[in-house]
Amino acid sequence: MPGTPYAFLKGEMMPLADAKIGLMTHAFNYGTAVFEGIRANWNVEHETLYLFRAREHLERLRKSARVLMMELRYSDDDLLDLTRQLVMNSGFREDLYVRPMVYKSQEVLGVRLHDVEDDVLIYCAPFGPYLDLDAGIRCCTSSWRRADDTSIPVRAKVNGVYINSALAKTEAYNNGYEEAIMLNADGHVAEGSGENIFMVQDGALVTPPSSDNILVGITRATVIELAQAELGLPTVERTIDRSELYVADEVFMTGTAAHVTPILEIDNRPIGDGGIGTVSGELQKLFFDAILGRLPQYERWLIPIPAAELVGA
Repeated sequence: MPGTPYAFLKGEMMPLADAKIGLMTHAFNYGTAVFEGIRANWNVEHETLYLFRAREHLERLRKSARVLMMELRYSDDDLLDLTRQLVMNSGFREDLYVRPMVYKSQEVLGVRLHDVEDDVLIYCAPFGPYLDLDAGIRCCTSSWRRADDTSIPVRAKVNGVYINSALAKTEAYNNGYEEAIMLNADGHVAEGSGENIFMVQDGALVTPPSSDNILVGITRATVIELAQAELGLPTVERTIDRSELYVADEVFMTGTAAHVTPILEIDNRPIGDGGIGTVSGELQKLFFDAILGRLPQYERWLIPIPAAELVGA
């Protein structure tokens, strides 16, 4: 039985098709909103959807909202309950993407953050693989530089900053690649258009630090923990030059949408032997086992929603 996407808007739960905002909504006109992406992963064997690290995402949403001078009037527990109810009402038995957003909801013109009302919305929709997880991807270095924290606060997931990512992503696509790698204003590796980046070098993971204008990803933190606990691999956070990626043993990306995605080639240069590396493959498998509830030691990251609790069960 197919599901029906649901939304929470203006304090009410409703089918997504009925959730509308006005043309003059401030966030629509000026990008004055912050958001999160939360995965609900369907385990066929368990007949269960697993919300992954939902609380951590909602905690970051609250911090992002503070940056744009917005205050969530719902507690984290309230937001978790709303998210769970939304997924249950939608009734899908497949991978979902949940999008909570805090946005300047007033219908008013004028570029500012002060004296504009804000609100919360949440919606969910089916969402399969964002990148080719099985085959790996080819990337290019984008001509578009990652936004600098002195221009737009990059540690917050601000809606408006994603035009920066969209420009890089489409540039890569138009040049025959699957994803872009963005450098910061200093010319150092920052991240993908929507992913953090790691390289494997000399028996360790290496990833850019928060000071290089990255979004400090929740999937990034998950992979760092899995690498240390399960593979005994430390992670070094340091500035990375573009050319270091070319000679790395392996390179991969992480993110809510991308999960763990191996990179086979950057700027027409094969990485390693040009195939999926051993560490990338092991981390990808560990990650999927964790988010699908197959590893009891990581159940703390999950909120299970059994099929019996889904609408239409």
